[in-house]
Amino acid sequence: MNNAIRIGLSQQAALKRQLSTVANNLANMSTAGFKTENLVFQEYIMPVAKMNNQTLGSKNLSYVSDVALMRDFGTGSMEVTDNPLDVAINGEGWFSVQTPNGKRYTRDGHFSLNSEGQLVNLSGHPVLTDGGPINFTQNESEITIAKDGSISTNLGQKGKLLITVFDDQRLLQKEGDNLFNSPVEGREPEFVSLAQGMIEKSNVQPVVQMTKMIEIQRAYERTSNMIKKMADLKSSAINKLAQVAG
Repeated sequence: MNNAIRIGLSQQAALKRQLSTVANNLANMSTAGFKTENLVFQEYIMPVAKMNNQTLGSKNLSYVSDVALMRDFGTGSMEVTDNPLDVAINGEGWFSVQTPNGKRYTRDGHFSLNSEGQLVNLSGHPVLTDGGPINFTQNESEITIAKDGSISTNLGQKGKLLITVFDDQRLLQKEGDNLFNSPVEGREPEFVSLAQGMIEKSNVQPVVQMTKMIEIQRAYERTSNMIKKMADLKSSAINKLAQVAG
C-alpha cells in the first residue's frame, strides 16, 4: 500500500513539472521566435526490497521521471509589422547578439536603434553583423535589409546580418531573454531567407497546449483520488488492528 502511494506521488511530481512546461508555453504564445517545449518522461523500474530474506524478483515498482526538455524548432508563422528594423528568418538559422557573457543566439528579430544609433534586440544587446555590432548615423535613412541579410541605407552598403546555423539544434541551451547559448560553434548557412518588416511568431499551438493542460489536470486529480483512497485504506487497516489488539 505504501508503494502505491509512493508511485502516485512520483506521478504527481512529474505531472506538476509537465503542467509547468505547458503553462510556460501558453505564457509565451506572443513571444516572437519562442519554441514550444515538451517534457520527456522515462519509466524506471525498482525491484521490491527483500522480505524475509527472499527477493520478490517478479514484483517491481514502476516510477516516472522526467529526463529531458525537448524543443520544437519548427518555424513559426510570420507577422507583418511594417517596422523596417524587424526581421524574420524563414527557415533555419539564428540571429547573433553580443551579451556581457559572450555571443548568444535568438530567433526573435524585433530590433531597434538605441540612443547611440546601434542596432539592438529587445534586451538592448547589440545585434551582430559580419563586421560586429552595427551603428547608424543621423545622416542615414531608408534602412534596408535584403533577403540575404545585407544591410544598406541611403548612403550605401553597411554590412550583413550574422546568421548562424547548427547541425544539431538540440545542443542549444536556453538562457533568459529568449536567448540560447551553444557549446559548439555554428556555421554560416549556405542559403538564408530573411524578411524585413516581419517577425516570426511563436510556434506554440494554443489549442494543443490547452488540451494538454486539461489532460494533465485530470490525470493529477485521478492520482490524488487514488492516493487518498490508499491512505484511507491504510488508516482503516491500522484502526482495525488496534481494535483487535485491544
